[in-house]
Amino acid sequence: MNSRQRRGVLLLLLSVLCALGVFAGVLTVISDVNSKVGPEVTAYRVKDDIEPYAALGPGNFEKITMPERWLPATAVTDLRRTEGKIAVTTLKAGSLLQSDMIVDRPALAPGQQELAIMVDGATGVAGKITPGASVNIYATFAGERGGPPDQSKLIVAGAKVLAIGKLTPIESRDDKAGRATEAVPITFALSTADTQRVAYAESFAEHVRLALVAPGGGSSAPAPGDRTYTLDKDK
Repeated sequence: MNSRQRRGVLLLLLSVLCALGVFAGVLTVISDVNSKVGPEVTAYRVKDDIEPYAALGPGNFEKITMPERWLPATAVTDLRRTEGKIAVTTLKAGSLLQSDMIVDRPALAPGQQELAIMVDGATGVAGKITPGASVNIYATFAGERGGPPDQSKLIVAGAKVLAIGKLTPIESRDDKAGRATEAVPITFALSTADTQRVAYAESFAEHVRLALVAPGGGSSAPAPGDRTYTLDKDK
């Protein structure tokens, strides 16, 4: 082997050693990244904005992957956990789905029925009533000339709210000008008798209003003689 051939072999060996060094460096970098990032896991994020108290399902979310070490302990990794749930507050598109964003939808007790009515958005809800809350349902009835005076009646005491819909423009039957007002569909869990009372009030009362009952406040039902109010009671 002459000197030129020996130089060629040395250069070839040097090239191989350099390549092995680069490969080892790449492996070291990859190993370092993996040690810092760790394995990836499945998570979910919100597809589109979701209104508060809206019913949820798998279609509201999209699958993503992210490093396990960066995943919050409250992150939802199984969409079956969203079944029968509602949003606690507004869920923004792109937000990581977490368990503290959702709660169970209030359920019916034995013997109860679901009834949804439209309630004035300003005087009846005012953004303070949420699913699971207890409310008193009041109705006001116009009096007749020579007959009973104007009355306010407590229709149902301690009605349980199951769901609240979106604020919706409606045509008020009392508005002769045809101006639009806003109302919210609210679903209650009621006994058969209370269902009839609320349905009657929605159909024939001038207004139906809700009063939020404080949690843990005990029974909110008044004495039977105090369920109807007229102005002459204050005279």
